Amino acid sequence: MRGEGDNEYLLKAIEAFPHRLVVISRDYRILACRGHLIKISDAEMLGRLCHDVFYQRSEPCTDCAVKTVWETRRPAWGQRREEVSRPEKVSCLFAYPLFSDGDIEAVASMDLNLPPITGVEEQLQRSNALLRNLITSAVDGVIAADRRGKVIIFNDAAAHIFGYSINEALEHLNVRDIYPDQLEREVMRQLRSDDHGSRGKLRSYQVDVVHQDGTRIPIHLNAAVVYEGGAEVATIGFFHDMRETLHMQRELEKTQLRLLQAEKMASLGKLAAGVAHQLNNPLGGIVLFTKLVLEDYDLPPGAREDLGRILNDADRCRETVKELLEFTRQTRHLMRANDVNQAISRTLFLLRSQSLFQDIEIKTEFDPQLPTVHSDIQQMNHLFMNIILNAAQAMAGSGRLTIRTAHDTESGCARIEVADTGPGIPPEVLPHIFEPFFTTKDEGQGTGLGLSLVYGIVENHGGQIKAFSEPGQGARFVIKLPITPKADGDPTREQTT
Repeated sequence: MRGEGDNEYLLKAIEAFPHRLVVISRDYRILACRGHLIKISDAEMLGRLCHDVFYQRSEPCTDCAVKTVWETRRPAWGQRREEVSRPEKVSCLFAYPLFSDGDIEAVASMDLNLPPITGVEEQLQRSNALLRNLITSAVDGVIAADRRGKVIIFNDAAAHIFGYSINEALEHLNVRDIYPDQLEREVMRQLRSDDHGSRGKLRSYQVDVVHQDGTRIPIHLNAAVVYEGGAEVATIGFFHDMRETLHMQRELEKTQLRLLQAEKMASLGKLAAGVAHQLNNPLGGIVLFTKLVLEDYDLPPGAREDLGRILNDADRCRETVKELLEFTRQTRHLMRANDVNQAISRTLFLLRSQSLFQDIEIKTEFDPQLPTVHSDIQQMNHLFMNIILNAAQAMAGSGRLTIRTAHDTESGCARIEVADTGPGIPPEVLPHIFEPFFTTKDEGQGTGLGLSLVYGIVENHGGQIKAFSEPGQGARFVIKLPITPKADGDPTREQTT
């Protein structure tokens, strides 16, 4: 038994203790306390819930050392944030049981969060704060995970990329969940290999990750394994979102294709103008002198019929030259209401007489009630020329070409279908046919730009194009072009190329 002197010294020691010392009951109420670390007197704290007084929580803390003591009957360590106003400070708590006749009567809890007492500790705290700020404000997503995959670092950029809040990620997210189809195994295999430089580092790795809503996001990944004593303890990755970069790349490719198309059409226009000039003069002479012969001479019926054929053929030649000039003369994109049936007919008029089409049966099924399409006629001509030529070349100049138009009332679009009886498109080729410079033709037989230009024109008009094919059963292209003008402009407007 202690004497009065011992008890006096003990009380003085408790009074001199510079940190919080609290005795807590089974229901987490404060029975006794010492240490003015918050703006409440010791007397005011008595009888109140400890988690309410110190942390403004309605429930006991999840990592509460006091709770652990009640459950295990043994001393325990825990960590809690000391003040709501200073979340960067963490209090280290030590709790131990107070026994009476073999039962725990209460639990004593000590706050052992000692303030920095040296310049080294202060510098360490500043360095840690700077590191946290660097990670938080990094433009790339930063994610670190322990060996079990539990996320331990998740910055603002990562939250923007993946759609999780920082708290959600830190509490519930496993790093495996951000990769599709167990791809994290391949990432870890690459990390542990020497394929990307030194072992334990992964540089410039292209990978898809999964957003919280299930969509896939292209990522440029740099990652590393964190070692401690030669053993793996964690991994950290820097995730650069490639969506904007890839979007800009696609837009650049589209611009390049439009420039190629404009250059091609300009060259064709110059050629057509020259040919028209060279043909119109002799055709004018043929027509003039044929009419003079018919008017000035009394000719037998057979001769007059022959001269009539000459006039008809000359008129056909002049009409062809006129259509060719109409096809190529524009240098500005003029968006207006155009008759799709007429545009297809004009294209067929120019192509029917070509040798490639001599053994091709052309079947047209035009909807006479098809509404006009808000479009640029030059681009429409170019669209149908490319798609029809592509079908004829696929059939090697022999087969049946079917062109249908209809009003798709469900989508509010004009529907154009071009089908051929060629060999069809192999399944492995079909997904790539609209890619620039992709071609299955022999070298020198094609550039791979025709269908990519078609795709670009359809997309520029707010439409859709899809290809369907079964090997040996031909190919079918379905184009949908919106009928109603876009709301952001007048029905007729010019766009400079």
